[in-house]
Amino acid sequence: MKEVRLIAPSMSLSEKEEIKISKAEEYFKKLGYELTLGKHLFEKEAYFECASIKNRVADLMDAFLDKNVEIIVCAEGGYNVNQILPYLDYDVIRKNPKMIIGYSDITALLIAIKKKTGLVTYYGPMLSGFSSENEYTLQYFEKILENKNFVITSSEEIYDYQKENGKIEKMILKNEGMIPIQSGTAEGQIIGGNLCTINLLQGTEYMPSLDNCILFIEDDADDFGNDVFLLEFDRNLESLLQLLNCNIKGIVFGRFQLCSNMTIDKLKAVIKNKEKLRNIPILCGADFGHTNPMFTLPIGSYCKLNIKNNEVDITIKIEKMI
Repeated sequence: MKEVRLIAPSMSLSEKEEIKISKAEEYFKKLGYELTLGKHLFEKEAYFECASIKNRVADLMDAFLDKNVEIIVCAEGGYNVNQILPYLDYDVIRKNPKMIIGYSDITALLIAIKKKTGLVTYYGPMLSGFSSENEYTLQYFEKILENKNFVITSSEEIYDYQKENGKIEKMILKNEGMIPIQSGTAEGQIIGGNLCTINLLQGTEYMPSLDNCILFIEDDADDFGNDVFLLEFDRNLESLLQLLNCNIKGIVFGRFQLCSNMTIDKLKAVIKNKEKLRNIPILCGADFGHTNPMFTLPIGSYCKLNIKNNEVDITIKIEKMI
């Protein structure tokens, strides 16, 4: 039977996540897949909440070498997936292509594989997403499996939260949709993911070219307060744009969390100071990254971005699944 392999190349899972595993198992079974687990999925070294580098590499390479495995799902994000990048056998990965999916810290792994092998990788849901039963998240993942071009539209509702006096209040809000910032039309290869994680790859052999790309970026605001996120986001974006091979054709910002305190006026102020972002199509509020629900973004595939007045068209061109 075809398999989906769940592994933890960044933070490991807690035993408490077994309910989510069961729900994800039911979902993939409906699609004709058996969900199997990496050997070191729950292993944690002291201080870092993850398995050893050796064992994380072993689980990933085992998944690529297993002929029954077609999809590799990363369990969670975290902070240090970049530790394993020098120890992967990219030639083996290239010769045994699989669909690998995750977001947040997993950005570094996805981009490294894309750069070193040329394979398309997928910025999308992890265990929580595949166990959520959210129609938008799951339908867009299934659009990828259909191996056909598709258009990205916004979800009807968004799930977010606010922190007040140390308490978290979960909220369900109407999605106001994607917001055009600058009009224009552009087409290029999709590069993107979590902004601060992409910047970890600068100056390494794993950093891709940003020449003639459509950049999809987002960031997590959970650890920031007040307007610190704005300042951090601005300098991380500036750092990316200062790369010598940066010639972005268009940019799509993922929807900012409520706790980011980001507004359209603040984002426009960020963009105003960046020469390389002038005269290109830009929009914000897309459902990917640290947002719920989310679509699946194929890194390395091609995208046509058309923004005219208040109308937005994002067409993802799928030439092949892997």
